[in-house]
Amino acid sequence: MSGDKPATSRPQSPFGRRKGILYVVATPLGNLEDITLRALRILKEADLIAAEDTRHSRKLLTHYGITTPLTTYHDHIERRKAPQLVETLKQGKCVALISDAGTPGIADPGFRLVCAAINAGITVEAIPGPSAVAAALSIGGLPTDRFAFDGFVPAKQSARRKFFTTLLREERTIVVYEAARRLPDCLRDLRDVLGDRQIVVARELTKMFEEIVRGSVSDAVTWLDTRYGHETLPGEVTLLIAAGEAVAVEEPSEDLHTAIARLRGEGLHLKEIARMLARERNISRREVYQAGVKLT
Repeated sequence: MSGDKPATSRPQSPFGRRKGILYVVATPLGNLEDITLRALRILKEADLIAAEDTRHSRKLLTHYGITTPLTTYHDHIERRKAPQLVETLKQGKCVALISDAGTPGIADPGFRLVCAAINAGITVEAIPGPSAVAAALSIGGLPTDRFAFDGFVPAKQSARRKFFTTLLREERTIVVYEAARRLPDCLRDLRDVLGDRQIVVARELTKMFEEIVRGSVSDAVTWLDTRYGHETLPGEVTLLIAAGEAVAVEEPSEDLHTAIARLRGEGLHLKEIARMLARERNISRREVYQAGVKLT
């Protein structure tokens, strides 16, 4: 009929259809209103959406009436899935990469795909938006002129304490992610290793049960014990840790070779010497060990 509109498979952008582009699209942390108009347009126009969890992402897409085909793209399949998506891009298709929440590639899947696309000469464009790191820093009340993001805190205690030890001399505000259920153990290890610093606990950012706690580590531990007791805390946490006091590193009183020779004279094995001097001088064990081998 003359009055019928022609059917189209995808909405057409007023800026013109572009081919073979990987779009890295930031999506809401929790509140579905926290998405940009550009992100919505790209998700509608893309030929394919690569999602960390298609079941989770479908809630967002359904809310906005987006029917673009979905494919799974998460940590466990990144190695084999990235080349497949690059081939799709080479065919002139546009792919939108999204994670469960926030900006892909920031402690979320995406790094391998972005690198593979760049190496293949494919255009990669950022569709900026929500980020738990930026959100927590913006409301935390700790210095933001310089900060260090260190990803997820290790789950096991030994690895966690070692992780915090590496941050002892960090002079910037530290940002890490942690599962809320492990927060009590995490905070106790943090206090043991880094001291009772000022921190910000940002749990479930932008969601219905968002909680922000500011104060010392001990304050946060008390808050957890009082409010939740032995209850398992659900959700995700973005944790800000204030910088520590600058630690003056004393210059060694003897050079490396002299120190190795002295410790050997005391009956220590070279591996033990390497471990000891590497820790004292903040150098690699390999450097100490190779210096010791040259003395034999």
